Amino acid sequence: MKRLFFAFIILLQFSNPLLAQSTVERPKLVVGMVLDQMRWDYLYRYFDRYADKGGFKRLLKEGNSCENTLIPYTPSVTACGHSVVYTGSAPSITGITGNAWWDRDNNRTMYCTEDKNVSTVGSSSPQGKMSPKNLLVTTVTDELRLATNFKSKVVGIAIKDRGAILPAGHSANAAYWYDNSAGKWISSTYYMQTLPTWAIDFNNRNLTDSYYEKGWNLLYDSSTYLQSTTDNKPYEAKPFGNNFPYDLKKYIGKDYSKINTTYFGNELTFEFAKSALQGEQLGKRGTTDFLAVSFSSPDYIGHSFGPNSIEAEDAMLRFDLSLGAFLDYLDQVVGKNQYVLFLTADHGAAHIPEFMQENKLPGGRVYTGKLMDRLNASLQRIYNIKKIILSDDNYQYSLDHSKLDSAGIPSTDIINWLKKELATEPGIDRVFALNELNIIPLPATVRKAINLGYHPRRSGDVQLIFKPGFIDASSATGTTHGL
Repeated sequence: MKRLFFAFIILLQFSNPLLAQSTVERPKLVVGMVLDQMRWDYLYRYFDRYADKGGFKRLLKEGNSCENTLIPYTPSVTACGHSVVYTGSAPSITGITGNAWWDRDNNRTMYCTEDKNVSTVGSSSPQGKMSPKNLLVTTVTDELRLATNFKSKVVGIAIKDRGAILPAGHSANAAYWYDNSAGKWISSTYYMQTLPTWAIDFNNRNLTDSYYEKGWNLLYDSSTYLQSTTDNKPYEAKPFGNNFPYDLKKYIGKDYSKINTTYFGNELTFEFAKSALQGEQLGKRGTTDFLAVSFSSPDYIGHSFGPNSIEAEDAMLRFDLSLGAFLDYLDQVVGKNQYVLFLTADHGAAHIPEFMQENKLPGGRVYTGKLMDRLNASLQRIYNIKKIILSDDNYQYSLDHSKLDSAGIPSTDIINWLKKELATEPGIDRVFALNELNIIPLPATVRKAINLGYHPRRSGDVQLIFKPGFIDASSATGTTHGL
């Protein structure tokens, strides 16, 4: 009850000034956890296999599970999910309309956290040229900083830059992400000029190579993975080889990105989070601090192997053990009942289409990049204009209005042509102009979701909706999230 009471106070203190008195009991630390691509069913699908001393059973026993929830917006991708969790606002308000989008103000594709005005801190690569400047609103972490007159510390951590930066907000003390070209945790000059000593010391441990030395073996005998398909399916990607055990020694000192697609990515994130807790003295400074941690590896694993794979199951079973150990660590260094922790996901994942077909269920792939190229080629033959469709980001086509206006071609002509051309395209269910979103016949839930994902400067002209079970694809293996 005390944890729930703490959570209630934290939510209220930002809106009720009467609760800002010194007599209000507040937690020493808030820990926000996002599991990138953790499907809701993982919580119960593997429940019998989660350890009694693992993290999931403890959270369900001692905490509260909010189960009447859904993603009410489009698209369901990492950047949108993290920004929604930490702002309480939809992409239509936050401006984070995708991992990337066609930006009308800059007339180019914009990555969600890119910032060309800052530099990398911690390596010589360009992977640190990031900040939260594209996020248009404040986060709960920003509001905590405001509520304590910036005495609270906020630190964001994730393998993915967007998983660290967006939750940490604009006023964060620091955000750290993993440079997979160097095998180091980095930041940007938006936050600091040099890495703190504790982060430098952590990078010098070179844990990635240590994990590679171990390789990825199954936690239990392969015969016990009854919630998964058999290993080595042809529709799974093969980032390490055909099947377990995966020998990772060949990547030592050569390829620091492979760890992302293993459960070791979670282990690396936990270890860095513990170092940040100690190095920044979070929860020990007399005010409420906030540690925002996102675990990116479930997403990499899910994309490659699919949610019904042995790899996905093994990674979740191992995460459960690591989460339990991390909760015990927090009990020791912060104090039991002295912190509030929440765990959620940014989005889920669709089953691999070929897995669906294998089991006589509907599904397929739409190769959106190739489709856009084909449509542009046809439009060029008709109008003698190259690349009328500039982007297919987020299931939307953005048109080159400058070229169309110069040629005196109404954009409605192009949109009507696209509707007709795509009417018989396998896998596509609906095509419509976004400026007609609230006019055309659509289920109310679908209409609301697209409205909540629409920003006039960061959304396209034409919306595509795929048939159920179909995904946007660039290869013949693996899966993605869906709209």
